Amino acid sequence: MHEPDRPPPGVTSDATEVVVVPATTDAAAPAAGDVAVPRDWVRNVVLFLGGQTVSLFGSMLVQYAVMWYLTLTTKEGTVLALATIFGFVPQAVISIFGGVWADRHNRKYLAMGADTAIAIATFGLALVMISGTTNLWLIYAVMAVRSAGAGIQTPAVSALIPQIVPANQLLRINGLNQSIQAGMMLLAPALAALLYANLEIGSILFIDVVTALIGVGLLALIPVPTLRRVAEDRPAYFADLAGGVRYISGHRLVRWLLGLFFVVMVLAGAPGFLTPLMVARSFGEEMWKLTALEISFSVGMMIAGATIGWWGQKTGRIRLLALSSVAFGLFTVGLGASPTLWVFLTFMFLFGLAVPAFSTPSMTIFQEIVPPERQGRVFGFVGIVSAVAMPLGMGVFGPIADVWSVQVVLILAGGLTFLALAIAFLVPTGRWALAQAREAGSALGRGTAPDAGSLAPEAA
Repeated sequence: MHEPDRPPPGVTSDATEVVVVPATTDAAAPAAGDVAVPRDWVRNVVLFLGGQTVSLFGSMLVQYAVMWYLTLTTKEGTVLALATIFGFVPQAVISIFGGVWADRHNRKYLAMGADTAIAIATFGLALVMISGTTNLWLIYAVMAVRSAGAGIQTPAVSALIPQIVPANQLLRINGLNQSIQAGMMLLAPALAALLYANLEIGSILFIDVVTALIGVGLLALIPVPTLRRVAEDRPAYFADLAGGVRYISGHRLVRWLLGLFFVVMVLAGAPGFLTPLMVARSFGEEMWKLTALEISFSVGMMIAGATIGWWGQKTGRIRLLALSSVAFGLFTVGLGASPTLWVFLTFMFLFGLAVPAFSTPSMTIFQEIVPPERQGRVFGFVGIVSAVAMPLGMGVFGPIADVWSVQVVLILAGGLTFLALAIAFLVPTGRWALAQAREAGSALGRGTAPDAGSLAPEAA
């Protein structure tokens, strides 16, 4: 990580010189290579988190309402499978390009444009559905647009955060963001159920349009400079994309973190998707039990996300990743071995605690060690991993749960998590990553700036 008054780590041969060029209406930019955080960063972060909260809340309301609409009106597994495909695949594909755009254009305007496009598509679907047209392919098309918008917005927002947050506050702000997301997961289903029972689906869609526009308006108030690479021969788009791929494949720590993130998320697909099925099969189908499951998980995430800025600073980033990954495996096994509902809910709460303990330091490490002009492309690949990993895990573990009990599948997934972690931390690249983290001193441990050369890209 680099402090606001220090240049970022050195770049490799495919990068051009970096200067920060202020957008037309944004704040003045610093010298080449710096990311200067304004003194009024608290105000900017409040606006940012406020806008993200409002926008996310509307999106989650629509997500739940649309899935319930498809489930209750069709009762067809194929329909839900197609909805999953249209909801995830476009994001995975567009993230490849969205990351490059985030490194070539102003990240604020990319996020605003993506949110606006999503709002327009949702507004159109709302009008069509209110008129009485309920063609499934229209719903799929808008789900694809929303997913594609996320593929643009996610890397842009992730790479934007270090531009408005001081380096020593990244872990805390990322944790708060996780806590907000958990709060939305807790509140949105209940309100979505209330709205769905009293409003037509088209009317619910309008709520997302309004919340998206509020989020865009708040983001517009935040000054975010444009990072622009300047050279005599500016790289072509696909050369830029190839440069990002080379950077990731040539940077051991980044490559290792992406691999670890992918494997853990695939294996987390079992507790992520199959726990409601275990509740229904083993403990009863009462709605309060399924609600208690979601509440247990969300409360755990909220508590960990809100406090990780305090206790996370006392633990090394890599160490925290390792401990939380082990916790995933342990709590997954615990879920599968739970003899009663209350034990099961306790392990679900603990699993929720482990999520920010894993995702927050991993996101913070990327923000700390990746130069600003490359973060969009790196977070583009993080978005691909996020969009693909858990659905892939469900695609593997879901059919197995129809043959074996969910308990056996969860215990199997937990055991595989331990095996994957042993491999990840014992292979040469894993040992090298741990050594680099130690050599970087407090950079990956306490949130201070690393030596520019200690975490530089190195060929495997």
